[in-house]
Amino acid sequence: MDLSDRACVVVGLISDTHGFIDPSLLPVLASTDVIIHAGDIIDPKVLTEPAPRTGHVLTVRGNNDTPTQWPSGTEHLLANLPLQCSLKLPGGLLVTEHGHKVTPARERHPKLRQRHPEARAIVYGHTHRRVIDQSQIPWVLNPGAAGRIRAIGGPGCLLLTAQANGWSIETFVCPRAHRRS
Repeated sequence: MDLSDRACVVVGLISDTHGFIDPSLLPVLASTDVIIHAGDIIDPKVLTEPAPRTGHVLTVRGNNDTPTQWPSGTEHLLANLPLQCSLKLPGGLLVTEHGHKVTPARERHPKLRQRHPEARAIVYGHTHRRVIDQSQIPWVLNPGAAGRIRAIGGPGCLLLTAQANGWSIETFVCPRAHRRS
């Protein structure tokens, strides 16, 4: 997908929903132009709940996105999920993969940077831990879990604002009152 001709694009970054998106995230995600889901979707209904302005939700397959874990009758949707996706934005390329195949974990960021040197930022999931590594380009970003399964630090998402002259990241974590145990 190419949105590089726009002056400003806001991208909602989510991951590891495991069939549920915390309802507090829906208004935040509705304020975005496009959403990237970094895998472990488990139920395709979570891809229709958030409504970004363009209607586009780009997804990649996670290690738990398997026929045995998805609802019956959704195999055709699962079969079409790529292992990685790219989004051209003002100021650079955003690349997404789930990250479970990049091991060992302690070397994940350098290995992701090595795999995607053309990127301005790389998004991954899998760990359920929110990470914003801007120590070098490409940035390495993990939005953490947007659902209720192991949402370390609380369910949340990242918002990436991309402009030709620079990118910025904002973190959104669901209020405690809205979290499910």
